[in-house]
Amino acid sequence: MNQEPAIVGIGATPYYFRGESLPQTKHELIGKAVIAAADDAGLPITAIDGIAGYASGVIEPGQLTEMLGLPELNFAALIAAQGGGSAGVLDLAALAIQTGRAHTVLCLGACQQSTNRYGVTFANMAATPDNVWASAAGLQGPGQTMALLTRRHMHLYGTRREAFGEIVIASRQAASTRPTAIRRKPLSMDEYLAAPMLSDPLCRLDFCLETDGALAFIVTSAERARDLRQKPVHIAASAHGGARNWGRAFFWLNMPDEDFASTGSAHTARRLYAQAGITPQDIDVALLYDHFSPLVLMQLEDYGFCPRGEGGPFVESGAIRLGGSIPVNPHGGHLSEAYVIGMTHIREAVEQLRGTAINQIPNAKYALVSGGPAPIPLSGAILRSAA
Repeated sequence: MNQEPAIVGIGATPYYFRGESLPQTKHELIGKAVIAAADDAGLPITAIDGIAGYASGVIEPGQLTEMLGLPELNFAALIAAQGGGSAGVLDLAALAIQTGRAHTVLCLGACQQSTNRYGVTFANMAATPDNVWASAAGLQGPGQTMALLTRRHMHLYGTRREAFGEIVIASRQAASTRPTAIRRKPLSMDEYLAAPMLSDPLCRLDFCLETDGALAFIVTSAERARDLRQKPVHIAASAHGGARNWGRAFFWLNMPDEDFASTGSAHTARRLYAQAGITPQDIDVALLYDHFSPLVLMQLEDYGFCPRGEGGPFVESGAIRLGGSIPVNPHGGHLSEAYVIGMTHIREAVEQLRGTAINQIPNAKYALVSGGPAPIPLSGAILRSAA
């Protein structure tokens, strides 16, 4: 029997600007996404016997089992970490399918920022020996620490703000055709450069959206997928983990210089390409976690699309636009469509490989999905079309 894992169902709620999902609860958002995913797959919800959740924003497996009416659960795991673990839900699901621990795994991600804004995460944390340095330094949120990584990259390699602007403009161009996107108005470089500076060198447009929503994915074996409603999308490779030097990422900023102006993703990239048996040149579309625009540029380097330090000129060449050598986030990403902790990127990857995406990349066979950059475990997946 072919136990290669495949995604057979996707479901999503509408995307809401921060707080506008109320009075719905997070349980309601997740429930609606699960119902949609099961319907997409042509499976009853009761067929689910495994749950792979993302610790940032998902309710506990026990609650989910009761809420969804699952008769029994054979596998349940929540991946740790911040945004770095988002693609790791696919790794957990793949492990469950490959080992026979479960037959039908539900992958989940959700966020509702009505009371807890991710943008001021550090300010909301109690001071401990592990994180007191952030408050002592006046760092209120991830954006300020990312500004330090960004400035180092600019210092080492001469990277220009125009490169970050190109990433934002490309995401807006892609989002302009998507009814689900929150930021759809086309953007010029002059408008980008004139945007208010929030944490030098990052302006307001370099920051991702603050949104609410839930997404669900159903994973089963390729053997079983042949009898279901949708064209399966195979999980060709998946991984989560990371190198010690990256550690807690922007929660400590003690990385050596060769890691500091990066995203810590090179370790994950090597594992994914080896597992899938391909190279960066085989990837047709990249769904890169874009909570801040410069981190897209650094991921392009870490994932081997261009050499270290050359991300700026690579991006400015137009390589990541629709029609470029490696289209990045053709759904608009976190910067322009919505921020649901990486889950929208998995959805877009599946739609691209099914051939149903709004901004369809012709003949797309391989899609890369990244999680993070954030504290380890970082994660990623390479998905492959059934064709």
